[in-house]
Amino acid sequence: MTITIDSQDSKNKSLQPKGWLRYFSFSLDHKVIGIQYLVCGFLFYLIGGTLASAIRIELASPMSDFMPRDVYNQVLTLHGTIMIFLWIVPVVNGAFGNYLIPFYVGARDMAFPRLNAVAFWLIPPSGLMLVASYFVEGAAQAGWTAYPPLSITTPQSGQIIWIMSVLLLGGSSIFGGINFIATIIKLRRPGLKLMQLPMYCWAMLGTSLLVVLSTPVLAGTLILLSFDIVAHTGFFNPVLGGNVVVYQHLFWFYSHPAVYIMVLPAFGLVSEILPVHSRKPLFGYTTMVFSIMGIVVLGLVVWAHHMFTSGTPPWMRLFFTIATAFIAVPTGIKFFNWVATLWGGKISINSAMLFSCGFIINFVFGGITGVALAQVPFDIHVHDTYFVVAHFHYIVYGGTVFIIFSSIYHWFPKVTGKLMSEKLGIIHFTLTFIGFNLCFAPQHWLGLNGMPRRVAEYDPQFQFVNQISSSGALLMAISTIPFLVNILLSMRNGKDSGDNPWEALTPEWLTSSPPPVENWEGEAPLVEEPYGYGKKISQEN
Repeated sequence: MTITIDSQDSKNKSLQPKGWLRYFSFSLDHKVIGIQYLVCGFLFYLIGGTLASAIRIELASPMSDFMPRDVYNQVLTLHGTIMIFLWIVPVVNGAFGNYLIPFYVGARDMAFPRLNAVAFWLIPPSGLMLVASYFVEGAAQAGWTAYPPLSITTPQSGQIIWIMSVLLLGGSSIFGGINFIATIIKLRRPGLKLMQLPMYCWAMLGTSLLVVLSTPVLAGTLILLSFDIVAHTGFFNPVLGGNVVVYQHLFWFYSHPAVYIMVLPAFGLVSEILPVHSRKPLFGYTTMVFSIMGIVVLGLVVWAHHMFTSGTPPWMRLFFTIATAFIAVPTGIKFFNWVATLWGGKISINSAMLFSCGFIINFVFGGITGVALAQVPFDIHVHDTYFVVAHFHYIVYGGTVFIIFSSIYHWFPKVTGKLMSEKLGIIHFTLTFIGFNLCFAPQHWLGLNGMPRRVAEYDPQFQFVNQISSSGALLMAISTIPFLVNILLSMRNGKDSGDNPWEALTPEWLTSSPPPVENWEGEAPLVEEPYGYGKKISQEN
C-alpha cells in the first residue's frame, strides 16, 4: 500500500489564510500545526508553572496557610495533569514531530493532513475544559493518577470533567501516533532507507508505537472509572466489590510508557542537536536505533514497579525489578553515545548546546535514582515521599523540558529566519539550571527522611529544606522572563539567520528559512548521511 498526499490538500493549503491568521485556522500545513502545538503548549506551561509556584509557596511553611487543603489538592491535580498532557506530550511529540518529520522523510506533508489538524484542535478545548474545572464546584482532587476510591468519593463534577479532558487528549495522541507511523514508514523519499533516517524519526516511531499500544488502555480504564462515579458500578469501588489494585495495573500500563512517550522524543531531538554544534557525526547510530526499540519493548513490561507497596507478590516484584534494571541498559547506551559524540568535537557554546548538556547531566542523575527506585527494599522506604517527586522531575523537567528549550533555540532560525539573542539565552539557561537543581535536589533528602508527597502540611523539621526548594522554584519562574523577552525581541528585531546558520546537514536546513508551503521548491533532497560532518556526503536534488 502506498500513501500519497491528496492534491486537493495542497490546493487547500494554498487557499488558507496567510500571515498570523493561519495559526488560528484549521490549517493542513504540518509546519503551521507544529507551531500551533508549540505555542498552545507553552501557554499551558505558563498556567501549570503558575500552579507549581502556588504549591511551592504553600510548602514554604509547614502549616496550610496559603490555601485551604482542598484547594491545594485541586491545584496539585491540575498542575500534574497540565504539565504532562498539555505541555510536555503535545510539544515534544506534536510540535517538533509535525514540523520536522516530513522534512526528514522528504515528504510535502504528513500522511493524513486533516487528521493531523483534528489532533491539534482537540487540545485547546480539552485544556480549557480542564482549567475551567477549577472554577466549578468540587474540582478534581485525586491527583493526576486519579486513584480510586479517592477519585470516586471526592466531588463528582470536577472528576468527570477531568476524565473527559484526558480522554480527548488521549484521542489526540492516538491520532498523532497513527499519523507519525504512516508518515515515517510510507512517505519516505524514494531511495531513502530506514537506516539513513535522522535519529528523531526513530525516536518518534518508537514513541508512536507506545502511544498506539498503551493509550487505549488508559482510555478504557478512565471510562470504567467514570461508570463507577456516575452509574455507581463496581469496577474499582471496593465498597461494591471492585478492585483498586486492578485500576493501578491498568493505569500504570499506560502511565509508565508515558514517561518514555515524553522522554524518547527528547532523546531524538538531542541526537539532532549535538552533532551540529560539536561538528561530529552522531556516535553509534545503529546502537542508538536498537536501544530505542529496546526501550519501546521493555517500557511495556515495567509498569508494576510503581506498585511494590500494593500487595504485589514476591515473584512479581522480582520480575519487575529485573525488567526495570534491564531498561537502564539501552538508556545508558544513549548516554555514552552522546558523550562520545561530544568527545573531541569542535563544540559551540551556545544556548542550544548548554540546554542539551544540562539535559545530559540532569537525566543521568534522574536515571540513577530511577535504578535505585527499582530495588524493592529502597522503593518501599521512599514510596510516596518527595524522593519520588525529585526523581520524576529530574526525568521530565531536567530531561525533556531542557530539550524543549534547546530545540527552540536550535530551530528558531528555521521557523522565523531570525537568530535568538545568545546573551539572553545564556541568562535563561543559567537561571533555569541553578533554579531547577536548587528546587529538586533537596527533595531527595526530604524523601529519604520521610516527608510524604501530595500533602499541604508537614513536620516542621523539614521547613528549611522546603524553603530552599521554594527559592529554586522562584528562580525557575524568573527564568521564563528572559526567554519570553528573547522570543519577542528576536522575532521583531533579530539578526537575519540565513537559510542554514548552523551549517547543518539534515534535510530541513537544505531549504529556505522559513521554508515554502511545500517545503522545497523542487524535488526533496536525498540525504544519505545526515550526520556526515567531516565525511564525504551524498546529497542529491
